[in-house]
Amino acid sequence: MKYNELNFKIPKESSSYKENSAFIIRQIQGILDKRKATGDNKIIINTNLVLGLPLENINKIAGPMIEAWACEVFSGIRDTPNNQYKLINVEAQERLGMADIILQFRKGNDVITGNIDVKATANDIPNSGKGPNITSFSRIRTAYIVDPDFIFIILSIKHKVYSERNQITGLVDGIMEIVDYNAYDLKFISDADINYNPALGTGQIQIKDIHYVAYQERSTWEMCQLLDKKYLHSTRRTIEDFYREAKRNQWIKD
Repeated sequence: MKYNELNFKIPKESSSYKENSAFIIRQIQGILDKRKATGDNKIIINTNLVLGLPLENINKIAGPMIEAWACEVFSGIRDTPNNQYKLINVEAQERLGMADIILQFRKGNDVITGNIDVKATANDIPNSGKGPNITSFSRIRTAYIVDPDFIFIILSIKHKVYSERNQITGLVDGIMEIVDYNAYDLKFISDADINYNPALGTGQIQIKDIHYVAYQERSTWEMCQLLDKKYLHSTRRTIEDFYREAKRNQWIKD
């Protein structure tokens, strides 16, 4: 059995895909820029600990906190009628879902959807969150077949954590401050920046270094082929393994 002998379903994205993806990323960046400019970019954690939070372990809870913060920021924009970002819907997803947040924007007469995967990294800890797992190989491969216009955005948010004594309570507040952020469409991340880790389930798609990502335009079918190549280049995967996944997830025609 050979890869190029399989009868693949070939997804074809719309001609507006690139423009829609760029639009979503611009809106996300604009929303976060505005939040940072107004100084409303901090998560304040109040406790009854006199010495404050154990900062050396704060990274363990940073991910869910940053994700919740981002969801609240987007929800606040959605709840503003006729907001300038054209954001009309925000949905937080289940913890083990492929995306953390789904955003929908009105663009002309169309509604476009972005599936947002939030990744938190510590600005003051070397290599924090540098090479995160993004999603499972089979899950994202299937998503691109089901919807060739599936827009999967990785939102990387950098934070720093410090403590300040609360003058009212006398206790020490932990402050998680958002200092930087970048949004990337997974489909346009360069070949060299995408890794495949076979360790979990059907394998995890990873970004080598989320702080330094290069872009490379490609079609949805080219993205599927790239994912397949990463899978098949693993010493722990065979063409027979791939065929089983392809049949199970209906990537090939009967």
